[in-house]
Amino acid sequence: MGWLCCFRGSSSKFAGSSCDAGKGKSSQGRSKITYGFSLVKGKTNHPMEDYHVAKFIHMRGQELGLFAIFDGHLGNNVPAYLQKHLFSNILKEEEFWTNPDVAISKAYEKTDKAILSHSPDLGRGGSTAVTAILINGTKLCIANIGDSRAVLAKGPQVIQLSVDHDPNTERGSIENRGGFVSNMPGPFNSSTLCSMF
Repeated sequence: MGWLCCFRGSSSKFAGSSCDAGKGKSSQGRSKITYGFSLVKGKTNHPMEDYHVAKFIHMRGQELGLFAIFDGHLGNNVPAYLQKHLFSNILKEEEFWTNPDVAISKAYEKTDKAILSHSPDLGRGGSTAVTAILINGTKLCIANIGDSRAVLAKGPQVIQLSVDHDPNTERGSIENRGGFVSNMPGPFNSSTLCSMF
């Protein structure tokens, strides 16, 4: 599914990593959907580790809005991997068109296992992942691992759509699965803080 592969860099309006911003809108349906995103590098002394996807595609006669933030920790290899593979894995699931919630859960699990199997190449870093899939402008599926957040704005009202995961309260579960939690001192200016995928 090469057509889902995203481009890196601030010149891309679809996906990338850097201090980046963009906007877009759906092309079909009764209600026009618009979106926007903004990534800002924090004050830490390392390169930007956040990746995103924000685009509409057409598949099987359906319009899908694909939106995600992948907030990398200790490197950008895992969020880059997620950007390239997670939506592709979701859309490959047979159940996506009949039971998207189950398909999304399965794809997250398969992608997590693939990341762990590639850990020698990807390194010890991790990532949060928050995804939203809008199907024909009428059904919205949200999934979240970590402390990144999905919100919906309708006029002046902003609605939180996902629940943040706190790595300190979930430390045992993270460590039992082979991950780790590190508390990094210092000021941060980022949309998310620290947790491991």
